[in-house]
Amino acid sequence: MKHWCRFFLSGLLCLSLSGAAHALDKVNFIFSGRDKGSVAAQEINGVTYVDVQKTARKFGTGIELFAQSKQAKISTKGFYAILTAPLAEIIVNAQPKNLSAPVRIEGSKMMVPVEFFLLPQFQQAVDKYISFHNGTFHVERRFDLEFSGTQKNPRDTLLVFASPKKVSYRAEQTNKHTVLVTFQGVVLKRDLHLRTRTDFIASMDVRQGRNGEAVLKVILGKNANDWSMTEIEGRMLVFRAGAQKAPPVLSPAPTAVIKQEEAPKPAPETEIKGPSLVGEKPSVLLKDDASPAITAAPAKPTVLTAEKPAPAPKPAPVIKSEPDPLAVRSARKKMRIMVDPGHGGKDPGAVRSRYREKDWNLDVAQELTRLLKKGGFEVQMTREKDTFVALSERSKMANKFKADLFVSIHTNASKNRNANGFQVYFRSEKATDKEAAEVAALENEAMQYEEVHYNFVDALLQSLAKNEYINESSKLAGYVRNAVYKQPGIGIAVNQNTSVRQANFYVLKGVNSPAILVEMGYISSNKDRARLANGTVRDRTAKGIYNGIVNYAKKEGWIE
Repeated sequence: MKHWCRFFLSGLLCLSLSGAAHALDKVNFIFSGRDKGSVAAQEINGVTYVDVQKTARKFGTGIELFAQSKQAKISTKGFYAILTAPLAEIIVNAQPKNLSAPVRIEGSKMMVPVEFFLLPQFQQAVDKYISFHNGTFHVERRFDLEFSGTQKNPRDTLLVFASPKKVSYRAEQTNKHTVLVTFQGVVLKRDLHLRTRTDFIASMDVRQGRNGEAVLKVILGKNANDWSMTEIEGRMLVFRAGAQKAPPVLSPAPTAVIKQEEAPKPAPETEIKGPSLVGEKPSVLLKDDASPAITAAPAKPTVLTAEKPAPAPKPAPVIKSEPDPLAVRSARKKMRIMVDPGHGGKDPGAVRSRYREKDWNLDVAQELTRLLKKGGFEVQMTREKDTFVALSERSKMANKFKADLFVSIHTNASKNRNANGFQVYFRSEKATDKEAAEVAALENEAMQYEEVHYNFVDALLQSLAKNEYINESSKLAGYVRNAVYKQPGIGIAVNQNTSVRQANFYVLKGVNSPAILVEMGYISSNKDRARLANGTVRDRTAKGIYNGIVNYAKKEGWIE
């Protein structure tokens, strides 16, 4: 009897759970009026969840998923977010935020409520307007001029545009049948071709041009004896073509069925209502299968959409035990580099006799910065004088600068007086060997001079950063090592097999770019110390590091 009761109760529990969670379905994407496919979705307790990896890629953002910690990091220019299953709390640009429902793991997929992709920070970062309704993401580019619709009357035909700002334009009739209107300083919601086939307007074509201009081309009909472009209360722009001169009058009762055609041919859809930009003013909404209807737009638009995203990369396994993230190169023309002279101020670094590591680090960093600026790079230093900067602040300075590379300059030291040579490190939780671990421990001793406290957000971001840009950092380290090896006049050994290493350097934690730490030589080695005490050798070392950075930048397409 006990076994039967347990079986019965288990059955009831399964039934209740099956009612709460539906089978995997799909969510669709409409970008600028075009069908852009779908991703797996699930409805749980009234909340729509989507496959976070595939959805992020639809919007053109980078994403990394970590199996062990059940976390995902979504990043793009000016935005990063950390999601953890099974928590509703997420981190957005270093600030905690709560979703209405927790992140979930379903098999090999991480599922997140759709509201995550509607966050204002995300929409701004991807430069899109995004809305979600009827199981579909509607996406438009961030526009400030939209075509609202067409109104056909017995004596004229009107083309109606809306904008939240005052728009400058110039209009001219280029020949008997063609009028061009150029709107200045605007982003058009979407390119559109429309055949009105009336006696006053045969067709219109409006497209986004260059330098913030949108161009409207109108082909006049056979009875169009007059045309005009009129601004109505600074919110609406109306092109009118008619039998005779008259002001445009928007009627609440449209009289014509206008078939809408986008250029090129749009994917079939039932009805799309884009965001209204006209406040309480009347706007014309157009259906594919019905007459345009004049309606009052909401005071605050709630349907927002955006344009075609970058092509999604080839799908990869969703959850990776050992993530292999990609460094995303910025669209800026100039690479930004943060040069970090190690130690400084009350932290002298390694000391031997009258020589202090902090002085050599600053001298080489200053010469490297001079060379980089001369080479056309944008450069900042974490310190330009003999001042103390906390290790945690150095990575924050690099991120605030939006650095594309982080290069920390140091001088090594060891209890073993025979230890010598140039080395370059990138960060990893696991050191290459015992010696590498000792070097990291030595550099991390600078934390004893700090008087800072870390919150949960800092700790979480820094723990995730260990996997960020590991491949690119390793690649950069190789280029720098090779260039220093080839640089004449340094006289410090560069072992081609062992000089690129990895260890857990705190200063490299949390840097949102490829990051390396250079150990120019050993201050504890008589030979290396004698070489680095020579200013010319330090300048040549800076030149070698510079050449390595240049070679990396060329390989990655930053410079030719």
